[in-house]
Amino acid sequence: MIKVMIVDDQTIVRAGFAALLDAQPDISVVGEAGDGREAVRMAATDRPDVVVMDIRMPGMDGIEATRRILARPGADGVRVLVLTTFDVDEYVYEALSVGASGFLLKDATADELVSAVRVVARGDSLLAPQVTGRLIREFTQQRRNRPQAPEALSTLTARETEVLVLIAGGLSNGEIAARLVVSEHTVKTHVARVFTKLGLRDRAQAVMLAYESGLVVPGANGT
Repeated sequence: MIKVMIVDDQTIVRAGFAALLDAQPDISVVGEAGDGREAVRMAATDRPDVVVMDIRMPGMDGIEATRRILARPGADGVRVLVLTTFDVDEYVYEALSVGASGFLLKDATADELVSAVRVVARGDSLLAPQVTGRLIREFTQQRRNRPQAPEALSTLTARETEVLVLIAGGLSNGEIAARLVVSEHTVKTHVARVFTKLGLRDRAQAVMLAYESGLVVPGANGT
């Protein structure tokens, strides 16, 4: 059972999401919060697997709430799925930077919301290609005046570096396996080693690191 907490300052939105998600056989809504501060408090007691987090809220916004929820002891298994509108991309970038596992547009369908919660709960990242590519190109170019690769990148083998680049390109494990002509199990092993060496939580953080370090250049090779 996937335990979900919903955070949104609009009561009707929270109620709608809760009714939809609670109706699923594998999802249980364990809490609802109307602002970031309440979300941080409730996350510590309700211990959700996935937090569906609105970004723009009065008081403490979703970015700071995400930062605090993921920073607390014992939060390794928590995943945050942020909700946004297409015209506030900078907030999504910040949310991914502080550890969110992905994002969903607020006009997503019911099926898309349910699917997103399941994807994030199993430890994958939800990076919608039609939005994420634009996000990465725009904001990494703005913030990478003099990119400096983390020292940990030098600990990667050539194949592990190649896998990281392909992750940044949005490829799944199966697609990476086909590209490199190896088994998917081998790819999973490489991905696990990359995450361990670089101290990454998930693919979302891997994408951000690859671009911000300059390992992958926006606009190059179709990225």
